[in-house]
Amino acid sequence: MRDVVRSAVIAIAVAGLTLSAAALSGGSAFAQAKPVSAAAEAVSPADAPVKQIALTEKQIEGVLAAQKHMDALDDKLPDSPNVKPDSRVATELEAISKKSGFASYAEYNTVMDNISLVLSGFDPATKKYIGAEAVLKQQIAAVQADTKMPGKEKKQALDDMNAALQAPAPAIENKGNIDLVAKYYDKLVGALSEGEDE
Repeated sequence: MRDVVRSAVIAIAVAGLTLSAAALSGGSAFAQAKPVSAAAEAVSPADAPVKQIALTEKQIEGVLAAQKHMDALDDKLPDSPNVKPDSRVATELEAISKKSGFASYAEYNTVMDNISLVLSGFDPATKKYIGAEAVLKQQIAAVQADTKMPGKEKKQALDDMNAALQAPAPAIENKGNIDLVAKYYDKLVGALSEGEDE
């Protein structure tokens, strides 16, 4: 039930934030970052396209309200998007989604996919949208420039990021989503980062 593309985009966005922060602080860029291997394992956009929608403030606020509760269920979800969670977890996901203003968990997922798609294109240093490919190239450059990262980790990180670069995120169809996500950027990154850190 989880969308692999969304997970990969979130992983790229969170890894980008961590890499940029570490590079700016002079620390080991990838030592603190979550592995980007999830991006390399992602289904290509042609295989699992994101249903792009025009986001609303109400939807973003709903995601922010639901995120902590959704994160609590994350460990109970199957690793494969083709495997449905057990009925109790599915019922909890639906209840949290509805309590947060969504018609269903499917609608919540569609909104999360769209937010994640936009977030993947934000430069974490400037908090400006530059596109997912440009962000990934910045991350690659930061890892290449990191002299403190062990060689094996550096090679794996570069391999993962280059693989992700080969399957770029689709273009943003609803340009208004960029401005809306920018408005909530700090809150979204904070909420989504908490879930990735656990």
